[in-house]
Amino acid sequence: MSRALVITCSDRAHAQLYEDRSGPILRDGLVDLGFEVDAAVIVPDEVEAIRQAIIDGVESGARVVITTGGTGVGPRDVTVRATRDLLDQEIPGISEAIRAAGAHKTPQAWLSSGLAGVARREGRAPALVVNVPGSRGGARDALTVLGPLLGHVVDQLDGGDHPVDPV
Repeated sequence: MSRALVITCSDRAHAQLYEDRSGPILRDGLVDLGFEVDAAVIVPDEVEAIRQAIIDGVESGARVVITTGGTGVGPRDVTVRATRDLLDQEIPGISEAIRAAGAHKTPQAWLSSGLAGVARREGRAPALVVNVPGSRGGARDALTVLGPLLGHVVDQLDGGDHPVDPV
């Protein structure tokens, strides 16, 4: 069973002024998809805190890391900035599909600047990292898109049907 990590990026949730609503939805959805997932890690909307949480997740063996929150255009929405330079390979189709899924319900979904891509850390298996909106609806939209993909992505990251050292 592969491990996954959910990181909630929210000043208010970190300060316990606001209940994390999207993190538990993502966690439960990943468990339903067959991943081993602990409770969401909650960090403030700070670039270094978010970066370190992603790095820690990949280094601890998580194959999927999903951040929730901080993908909008507000002054404290820094999740994408914290993620971008950790990705060795972007997968824009995933983020575009999540935005499109949300846009069927609300035009605000188009304002999300979330990224998706592969992060590699020396000596560790690569992980898929995905930034999703911090709303419950955004979390559900992300799971709708990611559900059919995650098993295949992890298999591909491990060289499935594409040998790492072709003969």
